[in-house]
Amino acid sequence: MSARRFAHTRWQAWLARRHPAADAQTLRQNTIYVLPTRAGWLLALTLLLLLVAAINFQLNLGYLLTFWLGSTALASVYPAYRNVSGLQLQLGPLQPVFQNSPAQVPVQLRSSSNGSNSSNGSNGSNSHGRNRYALALALHRPTATSTHVDVPAQGSETVLLGFTPQQRGWQRLPRVQLLTLYPLGLFRLWSYWQPHSALLVYPAPEVPSPPLPALQGEHASPAPHAAAPGQQERDGIRPYRRGDRLRDVYWKKSAQTLATGGQELVAHDHHNPSATHLWLHAQATGCADTERQIARLTAWVLQAHALGLRWALVLPSGAQLPLDQGPQHLQRCLQALALDGH
Repeated sequence: MSARRFAHTRWQAWLARRHPAADAQTLRQNTIYVLPTRAGWLLALTLLLLLVAAINFQLNLGYLLTFWLGSTALASVYPAYRNVSGLQLQLGPLQPVFQNSPAQVPVQLRSSSNGSNSSNGSNGSNSHGRNRYALALALHRPTATSTHVDVPAQGSETVLLGFTPQQRGWQRLPRVQLLTLYPLGLFRLWSYWQPHSALLVYPAPEVPSPPLPALQGEHASPAPHAAAPGQQERDGIRPYRRGDRLRDVYWKKSAQTLATGGQELVAHDHHNPSATHLWLHAQATGCADTERQIARLTAWVLQAHALGLRWALVLPSGAQLPLDQGPQHLQRCLQALALDGH
C-alpha cells in the first residue's frame, strides 16, 4: 500500500469516528475545522513583509498597520465560527430513483433556539436568533457542485443536493460537506455530515424497451350492443364504480349504453378471471446475464403498468410476486428487482 493511500485510509477512518452516521446533526466545536484560504495565506505573507519593512526602517506607522490588519484578520474567525456553530442539519424524505438517473438528497438547515445548550455550554447560547450567511453545501464527491444558501434566524432552509447512483439496491448516501468563507473570505470553516439512511435505487430499464411477452388468458371483447349486467362481468367489463380511474372507463361501450337509454358508465374489469394478464419470467427474457435479465424485466414491468395490465413476476433468484396491478404492485416489483441477489 502506498503512503498516499495509507494516509487517505487513515483519514477516512478518523472522519468516520469523528462524524458518526446520523440523519440529524448539530454542528459543535469539535466538528468544525478552520484553515486559511489562499487569500488568507497571501495576507499573512503581506503582513510578514510589512513587519520586516517596519523593523528595518523603524516605522511606527508600519507597526500600527501590520498589527491592525493582523488583529482584524484573526478577529474574523470568531464571527465565522458563530455563523456555523449550533446549526442543525436534518435529512429530508428520500424518493427511490432509477439506476444512472439523477437523485436528490434533501437537506434541511435550521437555525433555532433549540441548538445545543446542554452540549455546547456557552457556545450553544451564541446560536440563538442569528442569521446564517454564505453557507455552501455539497456532496463529498469529485464532481459535486456546491449550493449556496442563507438561513434566517429562527428559521430553516431546504437544499437539494444531487448525485447519480451507479448501482441498484440500497445505496449509502455520500458524505455532506458544509463550507463557509464568511465574513472576509480569509478563513475557510467547514464540517462533515454522514447521513445514516440509504437510498433505494431501482434497476435501469432496458432501452429501447423490448416488446412484452404474450398475454395470458382471454382478451376482453364485449359485444357492440348493450349487455346485461351479468353478461358484462363475463365479457370483462362491469358497471362504473366510484373511485375508478378514467383510463379504466370503457368509453365506446359506455357511449353505446347511454345511447340505448342506459344511465351508467361501464369500466374494464381487470380483476375478472378471464381478463388478460402477463407472466413475467426471468427465463423468458432470453438473456444469460443476471443484470440484463433484471433490466429487461424492469422495462416489462413499467410497460405492463402503463397499459393497466395485471402481471406476475418471477425474479432471476426464483422469488415470485403474485398477479396484481396498480402503483403499489409496481413499487413492490421494482423494489424486488432492485434487491434481487443483494
